[in-house]
Amino acid sequence: MTHDRKPLIAPPLASLPPIPDWLVRELRSDHAGETGAVMIYRGILAVCRDPGVRSFAARHRATEQGHLDLLEQLLPPARRSRLLPIWRVAGFLTGALPALFGPRAVHVTIDAVETFVDHHYQQQLDRLDAEGIHPEIRALLARCQEEEVDHRDEARELHGGTPGPLLRAWGWIVGAGSAAAVMAAKRI
Repeated sequence: MTHDRKPLIAPPLASLPPIPDWLVRELRSDHAGETGAVMIYRGILAVCRDPGVRSFAARHRATEQGHLDLLEQLLPPARRSRLLPIWRVAGFLTGALPALFGPRAVHVTIDAVETFVDHHYQQQLDRLDAEGIHPEIRALLARCQEEEVDHRDEARELHGGTPGPLLRAWGWIVGAGSAAAVMAAKRI
């Protein structure tokens, strides 16, 4: 799914009111997640030779890199997860392993990741709405969520229906791994 959207630009950090600790933790997990997402697509591109999957991965990687660049503007290096090397390796493997098994495995993987990411961003948006703070950050996160949902929907359409038991299990592992990574990234 393609949309003509303006590039995401973060407001200068100095122009923002203080960011509460809970939101710093959330942004840290978002930054770690977008780091992992870029690496997922790098893993796919390193292994897969299917032209359709390569095009899909290259387009999505560019979007994820834009999200990562945005979060790097919002989150100073000292506030980022200290586990980034682990997230890079985990992301690469999360892309490369299913790419060994073909397009359907890749698309099921992306569906699982982006389903988790959609819910994760929605929880952040709900809390920002409830507290009525940081509308600039809220707008940026909502835009990221919208693009992640586009990725999920495209992957879901491409994998075409309910996956078999092995791919369902793999999707569950990917979703559970994403949740565990977010919990760790919020703390470390």
